[in-house]
Amino acid sequence: MSDYEMTDKEEIYSKVLRAGRRTYFFDVRATKAEDYYLTITESKKFTNDDGSYHYKKHKIYLYKEDFSEFKEILAEMTDYIISEKGEEVISERHQKDFKREDDFVAQEAKTSKDLSGTDSFTDISFDDI
Repeated sequence: MSDYEMTDKEEIYSKVLRAGRRTYFFDVRATKAEDYYLTITESKKFTNDDGSYHYKKHKIYLYKEDFSEFKEILAEMTDYIISEKGEEVISERHQKDFKREDDFVAQEAKTSKDLSGTDSFTDISFDDI
């Protein structure tokens, strides 16, 4: 029996957070002494060149004696990130096909300006139809 199968039997309570290619598993488990602890597992999906896929998993074990400080530091860090950078997901800008909304607005204004000088554009209202 693998370690994973053995720990599945100790699972008491679970929640799953799906976030794009990542899935987070929050599992309450029992120690041999029947006390509880938390595992947080990040599972990330990777696609191979042939179309098949595999998952990489990382696990954190969190014990009761660390809950209070862990929660405080997690809250402090998440609050800091939001206060410094806001809630917009900036990392999307680094994707090769990312288009900022400002780019769309600028392109739309340019297109409208280009069309305003031609007779090929007809302004139609839904009331006219």
